[in-house]
Amino acid sequence: MLPAYIPNSAAAVFGGGRPIDSGKNYSDGRRLFGDGKTWRGLIGGIFCGIIIGLIQIYLQGVFDFQIHTVLSVVLLSAGALLGDLVKSFFKRRLNKKSGEEWLIADQYDLVAGAMVLLLIFDFQWLTVYITPVVFIWILIATPLLHRITNIAGYMIGVKDVPW
Repeated sequence: MLPAYIPNSAAAVFGGGRPIDSGKNYSDGRRLFGDGKTWRGLIGGIFCGIIIGLIQIYLQGVFDFQIHTVLSVVLLSAGALLGDLVKSFFKRRLNKKSGEEWLIADQYDLVAGAMVLLLIFDFQWLTVYITPVVFIWILIATPLLHRITNIAGYMIGVKDVPW
């Protein structure tokens, strides 16, 4: 899951600049995603997730085991941030402010996005490597890692809030 975990943090580091929604509102008068979702963050986050995944693929060759493929790495990385965008869209519909905590959705958006892309584009990889036991570990580890990285991001000044 590392290629899915890295993009959100990297997006916060590389973020800023032009918002993905270009400041446009949905039919309800609220922003599509908000100022916090930028092209620079999206591209930088996905790029960092792919780089980490490619490093993992290289290490697979060194240690003679295989888990990731280039496709799985791209889908995990892109899916994590697409899941975050979908969550942000619905967050705006519920009139939640940018940066406002939304329990469960904030923790699992990256997992949902990554799993959906894997289901659609690499079902075989998903069924081989994301076993029920692995999936349970993902569900346990994700909120813990999410909290730790957000607190760290807040402490170093990359995030405005520690969640």
